[in-house]
Amino acid sequence: MGPLPALSEGGMARPRIGIAGISIESSTFSPHVSGDEAFTIRTGSELRGYYPFLAEGRELGDAAEWVPLVHGRSLPGGAVAPATYQRMKQAIVDGIRESGPFDGFFFDIHGAMSVQGMLDAEGDLATAVREALGADTLVTTSMDLHGNVSETLRDAVDLLTCYRMAPHEDWMNTKERAVHGLLSRLRGPHGTDPLERRPFKAWVPVPVLLPGEKTSTRLEPALSIYAELPGIEALPGVVDAAVWVGYAWADEPRCQAYVVVTGDDRELIAREAERVARMYWDARDDFVFVAETASLDGALASALAPGAARPYVISDSGDNPTAGGAGDVTWTLDQLLQRAELTAGTVTTLVASIFDAGAVAEAVAAGVGATITLTAGARVDAGPAGPVTLTGTVFSLTDGDADAGTQAVIAVGGLHVIVTERRKPFHHLDDFRMLGLDPEAADIVVVKIGYLEPELYELAAGWTLALTPGGVDQDLLRLGHHRLLPGVYPFDQSGDPALAAVVSRRGEDS
Repeated sequence: MGPLPALSEGGMARPRIGIAGISIESSTFSPHVSGDEAFTIRTGSELRGYYPFLAEGRELGDAAEWVPLVHGRSLPGGAVAPATYQRMKQAIVDGIRESGPFDGFFFDIHGAMSVQGMLDAEGDLATAVREALGADTLVTTSMDLHGNVSETLRDAVDLLTCYRMAPHEDWMNTKERAVHGLLSRLRGPHGTDPLERRPFKAWVPVPVLLPGEKTSTRLEPALSIYAELPGIEALPGVVDAAVWVGYAWADEPRCQAYVVVTGDDRELIAREAERVARMYWDARDDFVFVAETASLDGALASALAPGAARPYVISDSGDNPTAGGAGDVTWTLDQLLQRAELTAGTVTTLVASIFDAGAVAEAVAAGVGATITLTAGARVDAGPAGPVTLTGTVFSLTDGDADAGTQAVIAVGGLHVIVTERRKPFHHLDDFRMLGLDPEAADIVVVKIGYLEPELYELAAGWTLALTPGGVDQDLLRLGHHRLLPGVYPFDQSGDPALAAVVSRRGEDS
């Protein structure tokens, strides 16, 4: 990004900037409900400290008077309970009214929050934020590339961008880029008129909705599409360029892909937005899964084949909690327990995970080394299997994990089943090691995830994306979307969209 531009005549040397937002990815196909317990709420200095680039002594940190208000962040899950959303929304609005006015505002959201009874939660939140801020405050918005950019959201903010990498290794860099863009506009050279500080936005909805596991930026065609963005951003007259994949596991009219290019040159940003949108649309049939896919049986056949590379990782993708799955669907575990070659003890398999506080309590009461029979899982999402019965040895008990709470490992022969008190994704090798498990020495590692996060990707000598059932089923056509707009691929393959940019600047007609 480089240093901030020099202060221009009429620019703000040290603007006053507020920070707030809500971040969650919510599957409307999961019965899980994200309530108060799902969110980590940060305020004041803790919220500012969440962004390392805002530390005192850093250029961005010293370039403004930062006023961190309130931010709620949750693991992906089911739709948010209305009362939980309203409490967070009201806290943000109250904070703006009590601590304002602001020259700028950092609106930090995900973009795929669903709230029970609503169809555009971020649009509703952005509208409330804008009403509380007033017309003159310049708002920058950082989002996940699996978010959605509705017209309502678009019209309430001034600058907006999203991640350019999937997996999201650039998530914090994107937030820094959003803040850098805001400060650059506030410093000039755009005169003293608040309208002139606002860039134009060229917005193109692209009627394609694909799962993230088909749009990884590690692979073509997403690799080439996203590679276009830095070059567009570097053009004179352009502020930022972004592509949103959209969120596949919510059934809402806003769910589709989007291209947004912001800047001062209306014709240029429209042309570039339309060009990238056409690239995305033309490539819609070319997106492929990030790994070999198979049924669970097919994945196990590869993992157990003579000479198969070890450790072999299997993604239990249908119940991936980092995409919004409940995390306690037991279908895969039930199938694994029926495989004698896994329970005999000659093959070491790690299974992460299901959450069930009652089952963990039973394991704790029995103690390490005890033989135990317990029923676990499917308390939130009964799925196609229901609770499973585990008869095995309590291999380990571990307290104190910030996400999982207490964790129990039940060994059924060579099958090591991780049961947690609360929902937790397993992305890091230390998530296993802290339980006394060695993922590098295992034969098979089964984890509720889609594409592999970096440490798991490095771990896997071989891996398969198993197309398993759950609230984030990769086979989107099995889920039953019925609220999407007409023409969205692959649900409706009759469309031929114009892909014409809507160019607007807040406060002016498009």
